[in-house]
Amino acid sequence: MSYGFIKEVDLSFSVAVLKTEEALKKQGFSILTRIDVQSKFREKLNIDFPKYLILGACNAQLAYQAIKSEWNIGLLLPCNVIIYEKDKSVWVGIIKPAQAMSMIDNDELRRHARKVEDKLEQVFENI
Repeated sequence: MSYGFIKEVDLSFSVAVLKTEEALKKQGFSILTRIDVQSKFREKLNIDFPKYLILGACNAQLAYQAIKSEWNIGLLLPCNVIIYEKDKSVWVGIIKPAQAMSMIDNDELRRHARKVEDKLEQVFENI
């Protein structure tokens, strides 16, 4: 997948969430948002949907540098991380910020995005 790191993990959903959150914290990320897609779809659409969680992760120092470089970059923040169940398997996915921000003509911002992506790749490898 060109816009994200994605892999199947040999973990339960709840353990995958915990390991992902721990790996994010080790790389200096905080969880700003937590969207339980399964419960939202049940509440708003009255449908059953597999477990699907979207975490909005942010490294404050790197976000500050990015916003200083490009005021409108907040449209693409925070970095989304997904954990979901599909076909009895658990999957984890993390956005590739350098790819997502490649459409913006700002070399300084691309350097910051690469730093963020390097940290998120470490997170991905530690899950």
